[in-house]
Amino acid sequence: MSVINILLVEDEDSLANFVSEELSFEGYQVIHARDGAEALDLYKKNQSELTLIILDWMLPVYDGITVARRIRKTSQIPIIMMTARNQVTDKITGLDTGADDYITKPFDIEELLARIRVILRRAEQLALLTQQPVIYQYKDLTLDTTKHLVERFGEPIPLTQKEFELILELIRRPEEVLTRDDLLNAVWGYDYFGQTNTVDVYIRSLRNKVDYLPENRLIQTVRGVGYVLRSAHD
Repeated sequence: MSVINILLVEDEDSLANFVSEELSFEGYQVIHARDGAEALDLYKKNQSELTLIILDWMLPVYDGITVARRIRKTSQIPIIMMTARNQVTDKITGLDTGADDYITKPFDIEELLARIRVILRRAEQLALLTQQPVIYQYKDLTLDTTKHLVERFGEPIPLTQKEFELILELIRRPEEVLTRDDLLNAVWGYDYFGQTNTVDVYIRSLRNKVDYLPENRLIQTVRGVGYVLRSAHD
């Protein structure tokens, strides 16, 4: 089994020590950074060996948002954002910077471990998917699994990993209504501990990028049920 190296960025030593010990107990190798500048430095030095980043939002020197944005310029490494902020707008800000998932403080360590397992499993599945060239198209929306590329009106749309997985599930089953549980199970996995409103947060972020023209929206809400990829003009 290959070694899984995790960069943990957290300035509160007591929490960092606790999380590091739990991750080590689970067999993960942990590198700890105490501020944003150290995080970027350690990331550059260990980039080829790192598998995952657990990143606190509120950090000295550079905050987590800045760190995530800089890393996303060159890498799609999975990032879990840790934050005490629980407003939807704050969560969307985190997602827009490139975070693949978020966990709100205080949290149970089992929840964090579950999210890590799901992200790693999904990364393996997507790696296999990209080896099998498939291009999905619905109306003016195109998704290329090999290139990990989504286009609307012929223009590329930069998406986070989770946003890509969400739109992949929708475009694979166009005009079929998918419940929030369907999407949670498909994108986050059965052992995901989040609530179904997590899907709503990610869909909102995805819409801001894919449905930027109100008159051409494709991601439709089916009230009380879930979401469907369907043209509003059909």
